[in-house]
Amino acid sequence: MKITLENLKKCFGEKVAVDIESYVINSGELLGLVGNNGAGKSTLFRLILDLIKADSGSVRQSGMVNGYNVDIDVSQTESWKDWTSAYVDEAFLIDYLTPDEYFNFIARISGLSEDRLNEELKKYEHFMAGEVMGQKKLIRNLSAGNKQKVGIVAAMLLHPQLLILDEPFNFLDPSSQSAIKHLLTQYNQETGATILVSSHNLNHTVDICPRIALMEQGHIIRDIANRDREAQKELEDYFEIID
Repeated sequence: MKITLENLKKCFGEKVAVDIESYVINSGELLGLVGNNGAGKSTLFRLILDLIKADSGSVRQSGMVNGYNVDIDVSQTESWKDWTSAYVDEAFLIDYLTPDEYFNFIARISGLSEDRLNEELKKYEHFMAGEVMGQKKLIRNLSAGNKQKVGIVAAMLLHPQLLILDEPFNFLDPSSQSAIKHLLTQYNQETGATILVSSHNLNHTVDICPRIALMEQGHIIRDIANRDREAQKELEDYFEIID
């Protein structure tokens, strides 16, 4: 799914959170979004997901869906929700359910059979590391890392064509970070889905993202091709200067 941002602006009072004149994320790209706190990463994701309204400009999605060409403004229709999934924060979870109940709820409202659900969940057994399913714990009582796992798995469960994850490496132990990097890379390669990932962790972003957008004060100030980790030094130099 291709995403086109045009004259996109969002302010909170006097603060400019996002101000992007023009930016295109091509279908099938795995894009990393990096920047310091307050750079506008989460706000940009919320605009793409129509969770907040832009002051001006547009977010468009275009591409092939079930054999049909679509080209829509996300603020004007909800059809894009059929092929888009995201995990931004804990508010995306239904925390009075157990993980098992939550996944079953998603399957029921999406028409996914129990057998198919179990088949899909097997793909994430290593990532969940036996700490999520079958524990009879409400999501609200899970550790921050396990809540993160539930949100990520739920977002990937229905094979979206556009997947958006805000800080997916947060709260995860090193083994789980390695597992999610593998899952995201494999999913992108096997499905051709467009994946947007924000992260404060430069190493993880450089490991998996062939293209990286650097945000500062609401602007995308650099668009970096990242072949063979060549973006690492440019990003390290930038953040060392900022610090």
